[in-house]
Amino acid sequence: MIDFSNLEQYRENNRIEAKRALGGLPESIWETYSAFANTLGGIILLGVEEHRDGSLHAIALPDPEWLAETFWEAVNDPQKASVNILSEQNVRIEDADGKPIVVITVPRAQRFDKPVYIDGNPMAGTYRRSGEGDYKCTREEVESMLRDAAIQTPDMKLLSQSPLEGLDLGTVRRYRLRMQAFAPGDTDGSPAEFLCRIGAAAQGGDRQLHPTAAGLLMFGRADGICREFPHYHLDYQEQDGGGGCVSRIVSSAGDWSGNLYDFYCQVSEKILQWPGLPDMGMENGGEAVYRALLEALANCLVNADYYGRGGICIRMYPSLASFSNPGVFRIGLREARSGGISDPRNAALVRMFQLVRIAERAGSGIPHIYAAWKKQGWAAPAITERFCPERTTLSLPIGKSSVPEGSLPGGGAAAGRLQKRLIIDYLTDRISATAGAIAAYTGQPAAQVQEALAELAAADIIACQGDGPDRRYQLKA
Repeated sequence: MIDFSNLEQYRENNRIEAKRALGGLPESIWETYSAFANTLGGIILLGVEEHRDGSLHAIALPDPEWLAETFWEAVNDPQKASVNILSEQNVRIEDADGKPIVVITVPRAQRFDKPVYIDGNPMAGTYRRSGEGDYKCTREEVESMLRDAAIQTPDMKLLSQSPLEGLDLGTVRRYRLRMQAFAPGDTDGSPAEFLCRIGAAAQGGDRQLHPTAAGLLMFGRADGICREFPHYHLDYQEQDGGGGCVSRIVSSAGDWSGNLYDFYCQVSEKILQWPGLPDMGMENGGEAVYRALLEALANCLVNADYYGRGGICIRMYPSLASFSNPGVFRIGLREARSGGISDPRNAALVRMFQLVRIAERAGSGIPHIYAAWKKQGWAAPAITERFCPERTTLSLPIGKSSVPEGSLPGGGAAAGRLQKRLIIDYLTDRISATAGAIAAYTGQPAAQVQEALAELAAADIIACQGDGPDRRYQLKA
């Protein structure tokens, strides 16, 4: 929550937008409303101007009540905004240095409300927020949000142009044998009957059986999968300390099926033999760590947007495991970390994995991973989201020390760097904070937080005042 008695201490950033609004409701407010709703949420301040030094100051609004009512009337007009995601407490009048201002708190929209767009046109009126301000979304970004908004998940789609013969019968047989150990009665019948029973195939309008999108992803062959999902790519790498690749599994290799089930089986075996984990023994939490890594692998596969760019990228470094997939979270990161809420992007894939006792913890996979790392006393896992193109990355530091320099793709730094989003979130709601308070919020060791703060300061994102343990940090403009 912003301290309005010290408004001049704040700066515009990716979560705060100030507008003078002396001439009435500014038209640019709608781009910001759309951008905040489609990204991480944010606060719009009406009756606030930015001075040359970047500081924010309240000005005398002639009629703040009228301005708030005008906004409410417009945000409920579907010709202006596609949906009103606000409640009454999201729009209020606050006193800032003796002057009334209008404060509009825009939450991150639920996936079924996205895209939040303006002026009646999702392709031309959908915005997101970046470090440089509001930007108009590409068609690809809008289509990704529309897919996520659907009641049926994309993997339930029947691929009526794809023949059932395109599936890899060897994969189906291996999956079926594994399933027999858990539900032997459910594996009876012909291969076609079995595939229909688990949601991998269904009858089309031509009365012929065709694979579903989930069936193709799970049991298809890479070339056939790529015809439906042009950006489909699975890539697992183990790297040494110098950045060299010592082991790799890639879907386009041509010497194996390239589908999700075979990829999971091969990669899970690699993870169980991965030399990067300390020799802690199963009785000292080793089993929980291995289970958490396999959970991270399964989460990465079932929550990916296979129509999105970039493919699945899994990297195992000497002190870090990284799981990255196209698509952003369908629920908030805080809800994902807390657990209990499950909204997978590919519900049919989840069911298929669960039938063979993979990805069993619906809504609790992420908390389980955090708990396993906390029990070992290791640096906390980090979840980062990137937009344009959409991508989610789960990074798991191995051991108590920070991640070695150069171990991350594209240059790299300590595990604290992976917490930048959390630090920015924390400082958005506060004038300033000490490194100790930030470390307590992020769950990262103080040394790693200091490294992340130093990088944010070098990037001119935050400013610091004072020295020693009382040094305080705040967001810059």
